[in-house]
Amino acid sequence: MKKNSGFEKFANKKKSGTIKEAHKKERREEKKDRETAINQRFEEKRQARATRGGSESPNSRLTGAKGAPQHTGKPGGKRMTTDLGTPAASHAKPGQFRNAPSKGTGVTDQGGRKGEPNTGATTAAGVSGVMPLNKFIAHSGVCARRDAAALVKEGVVTVNGKKVAEPGFKVSEKDEIKVKGKRISISKNLVYILLNKPKDYITTTDDPQERKTVMDLVKTATAERVYPVGRLDRNTSGVLLLTNDGELAQVLSHPRNEIKKIYEVKLDKPLTKNDFEAIINGLTLEDGFIAPDALGYADPRDKSIIGIEIHSGKNRIVRRIFEHLKYDVKGLDRVMYAGLTKKNVNRGKWRLLTEREIRVLKHFNKAVKKDKSAK
Repeated sequence: MKKNSGFEKFANKKKSGTIKEAHKKERREEKKDRETAINQRFEEKRQARATRGGSESPNSRLTGAKGAPQHTGKPGGKRMTTDLGTPAASHAKPGQFRNAPSKGTGVTDQGGRKGEPNTGATTAAGVSGVMPLNKFIAHSGVCARRDAAALVKEGVVTVNGKKVAEPGFKVSEKDEIKVKGKRISISKNLVYILLNKPKDYITTTDDPQERKTVMDLVKTATAERVYPVGRLDRNTSGVLLLTNDGELAQVLSHPRNEIKKIYEVKLDKPLTKNDFEAIINGLTLEDGFIAPDALGYADPRDKSIIGIEIHSGKNRIVRRIFEHLKYDVKGLDRVMYAGLTKKNVNRGKWRLLTEREIRVLKHFNKAVKKDKSAK
């Protein structure tokens, strides 16, 4: 398995001299390529509208045919650059891991350094009219679309007073839809919150045992009903996205989209070279074969701290990888999720995503899927 094509940029060390200058030059070239691609797409859309006899709207440089923001990332094989200029890591050699750097500043609930305007909210687009019941529930901010389908099948959803058990049942905003007796409606304002989750918080909207949940940490962030995208174990900390955008949550949660995540793992003892090679080459666990996308030592002097990039969404997969080789995971921190990092967000704090981050997040996976289909 190939182990080196960009993961060194996650190393916790300063670049100097020619290395630093080469890195800056690479970043400038990547930015220039992205801007060129964006301008080409804008021009193609403008010409297409002119051919149809339409006129270019003031917002046409920000929206596509359906009002959706355009992807600003640049897909490509083993290395991908997000809007933040952060390479999604590929395979690495030992000693080449770092927390993904980010230029997205944003503002936490206690303020942050100045940067791009950070509303963290957009207007819902393409969600009006007739749609499947589970999609309606997702866009109302109750839960993600897959979870909404489960709710419908459980028989706790009614449409105009009648119980409906088919997730694909067609509804509209004119219908009276209730989940567990509470009427719901589509959220007009879409909200995107990045939380740096601490340990001892449950990733759920409510807990029957009345334990602390991540919702306690973001209750002042918005008046909209939001929910976490995916889950982090109670004892796992780090990047967690919360939103009321059901469509985006569905894309990010679905296994086929292979959303990349980077974790920093603290073990009870140093990871040996043999076990390092065993993990990077893949292990067969009780639920099948698993291999990370990249692996590295965060600090060459302390080989008990490991960086691992993985796209699998299997339950407790990172912990199970190391436990399979008889290591005890003392700490697990997610430092990157779908290109988002917790930089400038203290533990237990949150910030709203910038408009730029939202645009890239929505179209990141569409670009990846398009690239795969072209192969």
